[in-house]
Amino acid sequence: MVESEAQGRLPGIAPVSVVDIGSNSIRLVVYEGLSRSPTILFNEKVLCGLGKGIAVTGKMDEESVARALAALHRFKALSDQARAATMYVLATAAAREASNGPDFIHQAETILQRHVRVLSGEEEARFASLGIISGFFNPDGIAGDLGGGSLELIDIKGKEVGKGITLPLGGLRLSEYAGGSLSKARTFARKQVKTAKLLAKGEGRTFYAVGGTWRNIAKLHMEITNYPLHMMQGYEVSLEAMILFLDQVATARDSKEPALQAVSKHRRSLLPFGAIAMKEVLSVMKPSVISFSAQGVREGYLYSLLSEAERRADPLLAAAGELAILRARSPEHARELAEWTGRMMPLFGVQETEEESRYRQAACLLADISWRAHPDYRGLQALNVIAHSSFVGISHPGRAFIALTNYYRFEGLHDDGATGPLAQIATPQFIDRAKLLGGMLRVVYLFSASMPGIVKNLTFRKSSSPDFDLEFIVPPEYRDFAGERLDGRLQQLSRLTNKRLAFRFE
Repeated sequence: MVESEAQGRLPGIAPVSVVDIGSNSIRLVVYEGLSRSPTILFNEKVLCGLGKGIAVTGKMDEESVARALAALHRFKALSDQARAATMYVLATAAAREASNGPDFIHQAETILQRHVRVLSGEEEARFASLGIISGFFNPDGIAGDLGGGSLELIDIKGKEVGKGITLPLGGLRLSEYAGGSLSKARTFARKQVKTAKLLAKGEGRTFYAVGGTWRNIAKLHMEITNYPLHMMQGYEVSLEAMILFLDQVATARDSKEPALQAVSKHRRSLLPFGAIAMKEVLSVMKPSVISFSAQGVREGYLYSLLSEAERRADPLLAAAGELAILRARSPEHARELAEWTGRMMPLFGVQETEEESRYRQAACLLADISWRAHPDYRGLQALNVIAHSSFVGISHPGRAFIALTNYYRFEGLHDDGATGPLAQIATPQFIDRAKLLGGMLRVVYLFSASMPGIVKNLTFRKSSSPDFDLEFIVPPEYRDFAGERLDGRLQQLSRLTNKRLAFRFE
């Protein structure tokens, strides 16, 4: 078979697929490859409701099983069509608890021609925690993964994880147990959460919310608050605001609130029970903030398959470097910028934290990804691509910083209608830092012509003249680069920083 000549995919890796058989939905995700920051090639789910009725009958519903098996036939064909070299199949609460679970698993293995790994509750919690470790920079808190049949909780600090526990609080199970009664659901959830002793260690830390129902609660919160960046990964809400909102969600089943239309009808019916489960967890844990994750068991499982060296890699810088390879004129030049700006920042009075350094490096790696756009739209395209890319290992203010940096780099060091929404998310310090970095890039790009080899030989240094604060030192062999445009860019940077800057050829 002749493969596509497309150059928009990373070389040297083959697609892998994951089939996730959950209590509420089953899903196929095909990833570009097994890597530190895998990109999704294809994603499809079917809401089968395998866990429906298990709490009463102990069995998976026959109609749900039939729908799931039909979907698995399609998923196998799609995985093959996507050229997935390997398929991993995971099953969770419904399959492990139902009396007809073994028969269903046997049929699934026959269809998919793959072994189905039925995860224990502890394994499910562990892989959910690895999904958090894979997607967040130095996470510190407790992760909660709410599925249709169960809730997994586990403590995470850096790359260390505790022992996970499972509670029978999945949205579908809680809804059925309570018979639609919110007060009964609340009483049951409160009783179950009280047994989760690990929550006492979470006070003042972060609660990482995983799972489709909780992600839809976050989506609803974004809609109601008019949040300008609909990006689930790393979306944060304070404890006080979240508790108030969960009370609203729990009583919103019959609401005509337009924002509810952003949530699928099937998910909508489970939102009140997902809200009740979360509120009971938060009330006991008392975290400082709730952070929502787009990464969960699937991504955690793939992360577990990486080598130790690959797991240590920074997911944000890995993804930014890959995008530079795919879209920049010279990835080597992008890496030069990341190194050079790191050396120059202290001269402008900037002492970066580790996280700020990561964001600056990512901004440099992404500084040339929009070069194919029309010159009038390169800044806007860079801003949109960066703001809406599926990066992990980054906060929303950090994402805004990187996007704004590359807008300023093209459009000048001022704000306009395009920067307004992201400026609401970025901190004032990040906005100032984005303009500084954008201004530095505007200067050095006039030397490099977007190609490597020159930037590393340029430098700022403290001036010996009382008339200037910093001199931009240029080796004499680059004298021909001098010109009015370069002088203008340097003076623009001078006005921004309130530092007197001058060129010096030596």
